[in-house]
Amino acid sequence: MIAEQRSQGSKVQSPFELVEAIQRMKREKNVVFLAHYYQTPEIQELADFVGDSLALAQAADRSKADIILFAGVHFMAETAKILNPKRTVLLPDLNAGCSLAESAPPEKFRAFLDEHPDHVVVSYINCSAEVKAMSDIICTSSNAVRVVNSIPPGKPIIFAPDKHLGAYVQRMTGRELLLWDGVCEVHVDISANKLKLLLGKYPEAKLIAHPECPQEILDEADHVGSTSSLLSYVKDDPAQTFIVATEAGILHKMQQAVPHKKLIPAPAHANNTCACSECPYMKMNTLEKVYEALLNGSPEIVLEENVRQRAETALRRMMQLG
Repeated sequence: MIAEQRSQGSKVQSPFELVEAIQRMKREKNVVFLAHYYQTPEIQELADFVGDSLALAQAADRSKADIILFAGVHFMAETAKILNPKRTVLLPDLNAGCSLAESAPPEKFRAFLDEHPDHVVVSYINCSAEVKAMSDIICTSSNAVRVVNSIPPGKPIIFAPDKHLGAYVQRMTGRELLLWDGVCEVHVDISANKLKLLLGKYPEAKLIAHPECPQEILDEADHVGSTSSLLSYVKDDPAQTFIVATEAGILHKMQQAVPHKKLIPAPAHANNTCACSECPYMKMNTLEKVYEALLNGSPEIVLEENVRQRAETALRRMMQLG
C-alpha cells in the first residue's frame, strides 16, 4: 500500500497517487476535510466542504467525523478545535499563520482591554484562540454588521483586529467603534492605482471587494462583502466581467460557478507570479502535506481547556445570531 511505502521512506510518485491515498485514508479514518476558498484548486477539489470562515465554522460544528482535517490557516483550525474539543483537528502545516491574527498578540491585546474596561469586545474570527477567549463575541466578515447591531445602543465597543473591516462596519452601522490597529497583508497589498488603470481598461467591469480592503478601494466597489457574498454576487449579477479585490484563490470556485463570465484578480503592489494578491500562508498547505497529516495524525491543534472554553462562549454567541 502507498502508506506502507511512505513509512519506509518511499516517495509517492504522482499527484494522482497522492489524491488516491488521501481519499482512501479519509474513508478509513473517518475524516471530514474542510478547506477555505483561498486554498489551491487541487485542495479545494479534494475537500468535503469549501467555504469562508463562517461557513467553515458552521461545518466544523456540525461534523460527526473522528478527525477534522483543516486546509486553511492556524486560527481557522483553532476555531474547529474550539467547537470540537473531543475530536482530533489536523492542520497540514502549523506554520500556516495569518498576518491579521499575528497583529494582535494576546499580551498586548490584554493590556489594551485593561485600558478600556467598560467596552464590549467584538473580535473578528481572524484572531488567535487567546484573543477569542478575551472577547465578548466573535464575528466574521459575513455577519460583522449584524453582530455590532446586536449590541445595545450606547454600549462602547472595541473592534479587533482588522481596522479596515472595523471602519467598514462603523460606516454601515453608524456605531462608533474603538478599532485595534491591525490589517490583512493580502488585502492591503491590492494597489488602488493599478486598480484604477484596470478599471479604465475594462470600463464594463464591476468591481467587487472584501471589506478587509482599505476604504479607497471599497469606495470604488460595486459590491462589498465576504468571500461567500462575492461568490454569490458574480452568480446573480448580470454583468459579464468582474474585477475581484480579494485573495485570488476565490477565483477557482467563482469560475466554476460562472464559466461564461470574465473574472480578473485585482492587481497587487508586489511583483509576484500572478500579479494578484495571494496569501502565502494559505498556500503553505499542499497535497503532500495533507497526505502526511493524514498518514501521521499530525500536526494536531491542541488548546488549553480554559482558553478553549472562554473562546467557545464568544463563538457560540456569534453562531446564535446566525
